[in-house]
Amino acid sequence: MPEFPDITVYIEALEARIQGKAMTGVRVLNPFVLRTVEPPIQNLVGVPVTGIRRMGKRIVIAFERDLFLVIHLMIAGRLRWRAPGAEIVRPAPLARFEFPDGVLVLTEAGKKRRASIHLVEGEQNLIQFDRGGLEVMEASLDDFADRLTSESHTVKRSLTDPTLFSGIGNAYSDEILHRAKLSPLLLTTKITDEQIAQLFEAVREVLKEWTERLRAEAAGEFPEKVTAFREGMAVHGRFGKPCPVCGTPVQRIRYADNETNYCARCQTGGRLLADRAMSRLLKQDWPRSLDE
Repeated sequence: MPEFPDITVYIEALEARIQGKAMTGVRVLNPFVLRTVEPPIQNLVGVPVTGIRRMGKRIVIAFERDLFLVIHLMIAGRLRWRAPGAEIVRPAPLARFEFPDGVLVLTEAGKKRRASIHLVEGEQNLIQFDRGGLEVMEASLDDFADRLTSESHTVKRSLTDPTLFSGIGNAYSDEILHRAKLSPLLLTTKITDEQIAQLFEAVREVLKEWTERLRAEAAGEFPEKVTAFREGMAVHGRFGKPCPVCGTPVQRIRYADNETNYCARCQTGGRLLADRAMSRLLKQDWPRSLDE
């Protein structure tokens, strides 16, 4: 799922292409992607864009007449920019938004249709999409600490909870925790002030560095290679590969559709965290440390 750095670079690319431009046409190619019927999506035709912003992991495009197009890419949704009249066959196009200089296309890979579009009228109707997560790049250490310790969770779950923190998902939380040298299963009720400060700095550093990196990678073009698995990541998606800091093979915990990657030497003092599936299968044979 695109997170803070990816969404930020998407927004910058959109600002350069559609800010102040009026939409010339709209086509919804998959009826399930459009989750609202009032106002009609065709009401956007002929209306100029007044602004683009991020709301958590959503992209909000504001138009004149107090109209707001809310796009949630979910896991496999992506935005493409094409020349006027250009067609996209794969991955499946869900909707096309036509502008004088090009076409913004929403696509989604795979068979599951999770990406969504909402069109609402009035700023007050955007409240329903605001999960309330703290914007860490704009927050103080005290604000961060208060939010982190407000509920009892693992730090991994807290970072990825949109009601606690905005724009952080599975991929960058792995990178953040590796940078902070903290176990993903450390409980927020047991975290120290020093560890909170480490985590706060790691969040800001990782999100800033990856935003700058993705911006440089796009080099003014529309970002096409938006993925959760990137070359240069320290641990996310690198199970079995050497940690760039200590060389120890990266470990993982799998649960449902998610996977947490971490370095046991850098983050857990050499202790292997129990994988729900494998540890239950192996029981007493489950290794507790790297040496085992």
